[in-house]
Amino acid sequence: QVQLVESGGGLVQAGGSLRLSCAASGRTFSGRAMGWFRQAPGKEREFVASIIWSGGSISYADSVKGRFTISRDNAKNTVYLQMNKLKPEDTAVYYCAAESSTLGVFGYWGQGTQVTVSS
Repeated sequence: QVQLVESGGGLVQAGGSLRLSCAASGRTFSGRAMGWFRQAPGKEREFVASIIWSGGSISYADSVKGRFTISRDNAKNTVYLQMNKLKPEDTAVYYCAAESSTLGVFGYWGQGTQVTVSS
């Protein structure tokens, strides 16, 4: 029902920036939360940031506050994650996710995009 495609990952030096994009299609996203998660090798997937599609509420993990910014373009059905001042510990596969019909549950996931930050 919902298709999510991430892009924008890559290799960057510590202190650099990357902008991830998540193109969504298949359903209306009005009132639906969109989120970014990441999973580093050997670690559990963790929450990074989320935004209500309408733009009314934004949340960030403490580890990325002040460095990452989530935003959306309703006309393009696209959610972005601007990542600044990247650190090696930010290295992970980043996933875009969409909230399902169950409040608070992200039931739709993209394929992931690799972000590697070198020191």
